[in-house]
Amino acid sequence: MPLSRTSVASALVALLALGGPALVAPTAAALPARSAVAADAVGAGAPQADDAATTVTVTGEGSASAEPDLAVVGVGVEATAKTPQAAMDAQSGAAAALLAAVRAEGVAERDVRTESVSLRPVHDYTGGASRLTGYQAAQSFTVKVRRVSRTGAVLQAVTDAAGDAARIGFVVFDVSDQAPLQARAREAAHADARAKAEQYARLSGRGLGRLISLSEDASTTPRPVPSAGDTPGAGTAAVPAAPGEIRATATVTAVYALD
Repeated sequence: MPLSRTSVASALVALLALGGPALVAPTAAALPARSAVAADAVGAGAPQADDAATTVTVTGEGSASAEPDLAVVGVGVEATAKTPQAAMDAQSGAAAALLAAVRAEGVAERDVRTESVSLRPVHDYTGGASRLTGYQAAQSFTVKVRRVSRTGAVLQAVTDAAGDAARIGFVVFDVSDQAPLQARAREAAHADARAKAEQYARLSGRGLGRLISLSEDASTTPRPVPSAGDTPGAGTAAVPAAPGEIRATATVTAVYALD
């Protein structure tokens, strides 16, 4: 027998009165409450696009200097004769005298190295024609002088021992261990970058935050430039040497957050 509308309504009322489960899905009227809670959570501190961290990028430069404790000297001998053998013999004799003089100045065997040995013909082009006049033999050495104050004495000894055959190519002063000097230059560059960042933060009315990134752009240790060409040693009354100082530099780029 079909139930009347009155019977259905009465049954629903009875179920609700007994605490039965709700048989009806939540209506749309309940949704605004959930949206309000989410909005309150966002307003309470959830990150917004406008709150993205502000950064400052600076470049720091630093340098450090030290007195050189090492001199690298380029020396050699050169001899010309009518025949190849005579030229080589003359060169060998001058080279032996040079090496003996260098060792007598206290330079260790490990600090003397032969860089090149050469023999070439010598031509005379007078009148437009080529005429062989002899042969030229040469030998060059690199000498490390670890007592910088003795550099001039070593150069003088070379010229005295080899005479007209002596050649001085260059003198370069340096530090034997560059790592500590370079480390000081990096420290100075880092401090310079931070000081600049702190100033920009103060000018912006912000506080300086954490370091986000740091990169080294350049790091150099300049050295004196060797002289061009060879200088004859004969007739040199004295060989003064001025070591000066060695300077290391460093450049860094740092990115800091601004609070």
